[in-house]
Amino acid sequence: MSSDEASCPTEFDPRRLLTPRAAQIVGCARALLEDTTWDSVTMRAVAEALGIRAPSLYKHFRDKAALQDALIAQALKEMGEATRPVESVAGLVADYRDTARAHPNLYRLATSGPLRRDSLPPGLEDWSGAPFLMATGEPFLAQALWAATHGAVILDLDGRYPTGRAPEQTWHELAATFSSRADRPRRHGR
Repeated sequence: MSSDEASCPTEFDPRRLLTPRAAQIVGCARALLEDTTWDSVTMRAVAEALGIRAPSLYKHFRDKAALQDALIAQALKEMGEATRPVESVAGLVADYRDTARAHPNLYRLATSGPLRRDSLPPGLEDWSGAPFLMATGEPFLAQALWAATHGAVILDLDGRYPTGRAPEQTWHELAATFSSRADRPRRHGR
């Protein structure tokens, strides 16, 4: 299966690592996260929402950080799927932005703070970020595009633009800047 296919390859899919009950716990934590910040989601609140006692959660997740890791893996999978196929830099930026806007608290959880890479399914992070490389053709340009897009998304989610959300022209300029860079011939060492 090639890295540009829209569905997450089985070997990277975090759902394959979860028991049905663990998947239910992740779903419940995600539902709680939709309405609040991760710091406000407690193991007790998850248990109460499921109608079980909090100690029962620890049969499936050793601690809240392990539950967080499962949510981050799910978010990376969804972002990777939402940004495929890559048809243009502008399309990639719009798909990425729309995914973040649809689930802002999950997006923040997945993209803020340290990432415990060893807790992710091997290859998932690279697969999830590959659309940026597909769009630019160059690893450092791909990282710069992701950084600029992520920064614009966070400013948008936080209402930091004068109009609240970033005007469409801002997104257009971001994409146009990287589109022109991606289309230029590259010299070695630059």
